[in-house]
Amino acid sequence: MDLIRSHVMVCCGTGCSSSNSAAIIEEFEKQLAAKGLDKEVRVVHTGCFGLCQAGPVVIIYPEGAFYAHMKPENVERIVEEHLVKGRVVKEFLYKEAVEEDNRIKSLENVEFYKKQKRIALRNCGVIDPENIEEYIAFDGYKALGKVLTEMKPEEVIDLVTRSGLRGRGGAGFLTGMKWKFAAASVSDKKYVCCNADEGDPGAFMDRSVLEGDPHVVIEAMAIAAYAIGADQGYIYCRAEYPIAVKRLEIAIRQAREYGLLGEDIFGTGFNFDLEVRLGAGAFVCGEETALMTSIEGHRGEPRPRPPFPAVKGLFGKPTILNNVETYANIPQIINNGWEWFAAMGTEKSKGTKVFALGGKVNNIGLVEVPMGTTLREIVYDIGGGCPNGKKFKAAQTGGPSGGCIPASHLDVKIDYDNLTAIGSMMGSGGMIVMDEDNCMVDIARFFLDFTVDESCGKCAPCRIGTRRMLEILERIVEGKGEDGDIEKLENLAKTIKATAMCGLGQSAPNPVLSTLKYFRHEYEAHIYEKRCPAGHCKKLLTYKINATKCRGCTMCARNCPAGCISGKVREPHVIDTTKCLKCGVCMEKCKFDAITRS
Repeated sequence: MDLIRSHVMVCCGTGCSSSNSAAIIEEFEKQLAAKGLDKEVRVVHTGCFGLCQAGPVVIIYPEGAFYAHMKPENVERIVEEHLVKGRVVKEFLYKEAVEEDNRIKSLENVEFYKKQKRIALRNCGVIDPENIEEYIAFDGYKALGKVLTEMKPEEVIDLVTRSGLRGRGGAGFLTGMKWKFAAASVSDKKYVCCNADEGDPGAFMDRSVLEGDPHVVIEAMAIAAYAIGADQGYIYCRAEYPIAVKRLEIAIRQAREYGLLGEDIFGTGFNFDLEVRLGAGAFVCGEETALMTSIEGHRGEPRPRPPFPAVKGLFGKPTILNNVETYANIPQIINNGWEWFAAMGTEKSKGTKVFALGGKVNNIGLVEVPMGTTLREIVYDIGGGCPNGKKFKAAQTGGPSGGCIPASHLDVKIDYDNLTAIGSMMGSGGMIVMDEDNCMVDIARFFLDFTVDESCGKCAPCRIGTRRMLEILERIVEGKGEDGDIEKLENLAKTIKATAMCGLGQSAPNPVLSTLKYFRHEYEAHIYEKRCPAGHCKKLLTYKINATKCRGCTMCARNCPAGCISGKVREPHVIDTTKCLKCGVCMEKCKFDAITRS
């Protein structure tokens, strides 16, 4: 057996793969072979390290050297200097991973990771997700073995219930309670399902777990099946996640080969198998009953509840459905005990939560923090604040169904109940940061436009009501808002929330209601002053030339696509606002800051 002295960990998640991490791996293997190091240095295809902003990422152990923004042309030097001569190439390191005295920081001391606690993401960036033996080496399938050989089904459910784990898919229902209801249902057949149909714009939490640690979901689903008395499971994953789907299928095949799926697992007589079902990308299929309808081969539409899936779910049989992140916590809870998990978080929200941090923030990436961490800590301490010194304005949590949290609530402790209390929601974990340049009316329009497009159309409140709301918002951002529009939006929102059939429709008005609550003055400026305070909405912008600053260089006139700027050389120019396209080219080209926008 070859002795490995160095491990070159290369991120092969979707983000880094799209930045050609495959070519980086190929170059490492080529250079190592040329130096005769291919037997003692191992290149590992791994999952997301979290700090997507620094991708493609390569970390070399045992030194823990964090190389950022890697390119294939950097590889030869790293092999020669670091892996042959033992000298870390500091100019390629992530700048925050280097101490003032040029020593390398350990990963947990890098600002981005300091306040994180990785449970669901514990193996992402640590193991090769396509190698079951690496998962097993990190206590993989230990929890399943313990459950099948030492615990009764009711003991498993009790342990999960005591942990306080709540569903990470959005609703936050107690996982143990859901399992208890399904276990109590009498039936000749039961099912366990996994929701991997993550559809919120900017969300990639579940995708990253599947890409970096697919076996954790398989193990957890087998545990859930044992707890409720099921023998078949389905992972519903959107087809737009090809890397996740590929690694899931590899993991399922490997688990079968190792006797960890199939018949008589661990010689206990317990049978359980899994299949992957691909979704076509319909957002509504993230709703549990619509997801099950889709697995059954029908159009993905929600069904009225009750009866709930724990009583009558997939194929009319008792079913439990949890999302990827929820399952990713289960093996650790079994291995470490419910007390360990319940010691983290807040009184009613235990454990950690994974967020996809994006938008106007310096450190875009995947973040896992204990429940109760403040929004300020996530945005500033972990996220590094807004780029270019811009002021934080709001954070959208919960995706299209969530709400906007203003700067006045930066110190809110993030958990299910606190977010609901301020008009937002946890959702599956998307967190989009906005700065002073974002128009909150247009943000509400954007998310409602998404919801309207993704509505299945089954119930009138969602199908018709959200479209009427969108039409009002579109008029407002175009400068055609009217007195009474705000009241119409509020009335429509309240009616839709009260009457829509499923969670998608009931939560669709949330972005509008939260922006009206905290940014009503922006709506009023759009409607009554025909002005966008953020300077974002094109139809409400006016470009003017400051005569005292204008040098008459003609640069603006020569670049204006509408030909609406006139004036003589070396004399102040003017803009004909009736012809102006409001494209902003003149402002970009002016070297004397003579053009203003209002």
